[in-house]
Amino acid sequence: MRWWKAVGLAGAAGVVATGVVIVRAERRRRAYTPDQVREQLHVRFAQATSAQAAVETATSAPRDAFGIRGRIRRLFGR
Repeated sequence: MRWWKAVGLAGAAGVVATGVVIVRAERRRRAYTPDQVREQLHVRFAQATSAQAAVETATSAPRDAFGIRGRIRRLFGR
């Protein structure tokens, strides 16, 4: 067998393997009911909003807000 035939066969096998992976993922995705999808979206939204609130809380009051740096930041609006 020539090397270019082996490369061609390997490429074809890669395409087939990719197709198998895509079909399996699609079947798994379609197995959910609409209620399950809605519930999962609500869970993800709750996680995202709680993470955003935690970030806002952590950045809203820096440690030196009342120190010299805090006063300078407030003065220059940074």
